Amino acid sequence: MESIPNDGAAKSGAAPTFDTLYADVAPALYAWAELRIRPQLRARLDPQDLVQEVWMRGIKNFARWDARESSFRMWIFKIGKNVMLEALRALRTEHAAQPGWSPTTKMLALDGVPQSVTSFTQRLAREDAIKEFLAHANELEEQDRMILIHCGLEEETCAEVGTKLGLSEDATIKRWQRLRGKLRERPYAQQLLSDRG
Repeated sequence: MESIPNDGAAKSGAAPTFDTLYADVAPALYAWAELRIRPQLRARLDPQDLVQEVWMRGIKNFARWDARESSFRMWIFKIGKNVMLEALRALRTEHAAQPGWSPTTKMLALDGVPQSVTSFTQRLAREDAIKEFLAHANELEEQDRMILIHCGLEEETCAEVGTKLGLSEDATIKRWQRLRGKLRERPYAQQLLSDRG
């Protein structure tokens, strides 16, 4: 998979740059956005736009990320969740305040996103591995799909996911292990799924 052009710091032994770290996690973030943004919201909140907004917020706040507190992936997904929650809140507020609101007005104003990031997210949307992953995820029953999203993409623990889904931790662990076992041989597994969980 192609990455966002960067200054090569990671190759020289220096600390990885934001763009290097983001390029590694962006395919999973894009897949997550595709799975989480409901079809009726797509005209207002596009997965590519969400991924670009996360890039903008992430690069702005990169100095605040602490690897001792969370993985970069977890941190980026937290930003993604916040972007999505803000967009959903804004939609509810708009709809209540303006009954005749246009369902096609975009939610995110993406001023200042570099062309390289826009091109990168457009390539993600065409990536075969991501398309295959999404097709597989959409074939799963709802609880398994949510376990895949929470454990496999967001790096949440099975205990946290079990609580959200009304399952015991043991049941969630077993379901996640079964899912991971089936997915392990798929070409997209290493590229998209978290090693944790």
